[in-house]
Amino acid sequence: MSKVKIIECPRDAMQGLHDFIPTDKKAAYINQLLKCGFDTIDFGSFVSPKAIPQLRDTAEVLSLLEYTSETKLLAIIGNERGAKEAAYFEEIDYLGFPFSVSEVFQKRNTNATIEESLSKLEGIQSICKKTNKELVVYLSMGFGNPYGETWNAEIVQKWCEILYHSYGVKIQAVSDTIGKASTSDVSYLFSELIPALPNVEFGAHLHTKPENAKDLVEAAYTSGCRRFDGAIKGFGGCPMATDALTGNMPTEKLLEWLEVNSIPTGIDAKHFEKAYLQAGQVFPI
Repeated sequence: MSKVKIIECPRDAMQGLHDFIPTDKKAAYINQLLKCGFDTIDFGSFVSPKAIPQLRDTAEVLSLLEYTSETKLLAIIGNERGAKEAAYFEEIDYLGFPFSVSEVFQKRNTNATIEESLSKLEGIQSICKKTNKELVVYLSMGFGNPYGETWNAEIVQKWCEILYHSYGVKIQAVSDTIGKASTSDVSYLFSELIPALPNVEFGAHLHTKPENAKDLVEAAYTSGCRRFDGAIKGFGGCPMATDALTGNMPTEKLLEWLEVNSIPTGIDAKHFEKAYLQAGQVFPI
């Protein structure tokens, strides 16, 4: 049985918070996460500090991190300028770009149309190739949107195919930005996408209420998904989506489902418990 990849997302957990978390506190928390055995830590972003002031210290946080494992680092970027800035740092393995299947949300999130975003994506992919980084694209609003725009699985699959065939994107995380997905949506979408694009590593970036978390994990896993994003205690959500944030997939719920079903995770339980307790000191309850 293949081990799943678990991506812990303190960046997503922090980005919408009003009160600034001190740089040393962020770094200490991420250093504890680095001991847990996650495949990847989504640790920060190189975007305009006006848009996301909480993460204006990403470069400083990076300078304080201690590498004690094989865990990789991912930073979110929104354009070529951000990609160049992030790519400068050898420690960063992945650049994450939010690409929305919703035109309204793409404009809200990155101040660009879908067509303009594809042009950015081409430049970002070029930067990745030149600097030995891997591009991860998040398909925002991948399970529907609050704007009344048409959504269906065929629309998502069309964009996934374009991202792979035209732009060479081999890691694509389908994102439920507003916690709208049902288990049937998740099952159907992944069972369609994964066989259609066998060379793409598909991930599930699901915002959800804690009580729905395990059912969504089960739906994704049984449909072939082996890459999951989460945030301890479900903190976070997208501040650009709606006024009411829907939290991230709680990592502890994800791990509970995997462990009950005897699916290997590679996570060190003792270090995870320490990170779980430390999260309570970092985030407002």
